[in-house]
Amino acid sequence: MYDRLKGFKDFYPDEMAARRAVIDTTEGVARRYGFREIATPALEDVQMYVDKSGEGIVDELYNFTDKGGREVSLTPELTPTVARMVVAKQQALSKPIKWFSTRPFWRYEQVQQGRFREFYQTNVDIFGSEAPEADAEILAFAGDMLTELGLPASEFEFRVSHRDILGELLRSFDEDVDVQAAIRAVDKSEKVDRAEYLGLLADAGLSIEDAEAFDDLLAAGNGDLDALLAEVDRPKLTAAVENLQAVLDATEDFGVREHCEVSLRTARGLDYYTGVVFECFDTEDRVSRAIFGGGRYDDLIESFGGKPTPAVGVAPGVMNSTLPLLLQEAGVFPDEEISTDYYVLTVGDTREVAARIARELRAGGNVVETDVSDRSFGAQMGYADSINAETVVIVGEQDLANDEVTIKEMESGDQTTVPVDDFPGDREQPRYEDVA
Repeated sequence: MYDRLKGFKDFYPDEMAARRAVIDTTEGVARRYGFREIATPALEDVQMYVDKSGEGIVDELYNFTDKGGREVSLTPELTPTVARMVVAKQQALSKPIKWFSTRPFWRYEQVQQGRFREFYQTNVDIFGSEAPEADAEILAFAGDMLTELGLPASEFEFRVSHRDILGELLRSFDEDVDVQAAIRAVDKSEKVDRAEYLGLLADAGLSIEDAEAFDDLLAAGNGDLDALLAEVDRPKLTAAVENLQAVLDATEDFGVREHCEVSLRTARGLDYYTGVVFECFDTEDRVSRAIFGGGRYDDLIESFGGKPTPAVGVAPGVMNSTLPLLLQEAGVFPDEEISTDYYVLTVGDTREVAARIARELRAGGNVVETDVSDRSFGAQMGYADSINAETVVIVGEQDLANDEVTIKEMESGDQTTVPVDDFPGDREQPRYEDVA
């Protein structure tokens, strides 16, 4: 016997059916917004992640030296990969570029509830538009996705911020502050105690007094962005506040403004984020940490050698992650059960007719099983029940002698016979009530 590795999960058919429903819903919303599906490799050059996130990222990677001597890693996220893809065909791609992809990722990190070392995300990104409407569309997609997954509108919110607001407030205290380190500190502010948080800001270059004043500004700005401009006069700060307000105005027209709250302590820890950033939270506090997040990364394409290209995206986890945990806690996670439209049961030497009926039902788009194990009538009925077959078509020698088959509705137990040549006929999904 071999044990499953820590941080990884198996999903049996009933479990996977529920997760497939979550993925299909998420991807369906993305498609309706005009996002086009892409596929990406599981391995990338380690240096790509080091260049974007620093040497410390290596501790979180599943990386190794391949047989060609290359330092490679299983992908921990998608954003650098899609940036590489955009650069490779930047001239040929029509703008805006709107892509989505659902696939697994791997991070060597502490395993906890809703967080595993292998997890699945649906990444949804727009490249080539700096307009507030692009940010608003990403937020609208996320809102529609959550609603279609069954969450009531009052049970989730998007905490929205702007990296340039944070950067300019920090520089107003000290032009030499390490902005990225300070923003990473802000990103941890809800996860550590206040003394540690202020200490992280001090490590980034602020005095403790200035760190406290900076945090007070963040709290004040949550309720009134204009109050920040009254306190701090910096042109780039003004532009950032105006941009954030323009995005919020656009979300009103895109139908998602009710879910958006300004929260300047929302920072997103990755260094490549630039403008508007956001995180989704459960307003009922069933899940205490962020459900997922996203935002702008306008400089990433250029840093990969491409032409300057604005970009914004979001990446909800759809398996082994916090979103399914929230859906379960909210009681809206899909049922973990398989479903089958028809089971074609054979009794005696009836394979030819049974196979014909199964083929024609499948051609109508139905999920159809039939016996492949030469089992008894009772064993086949038991199996049909175990796979939640809605209808059983009984093809027996006695019925065929009368040119008939029996149609049985499993839920009620009702059954009737129909002419074998008329089933399924020109009906794509004939049920008991259609032939009784």
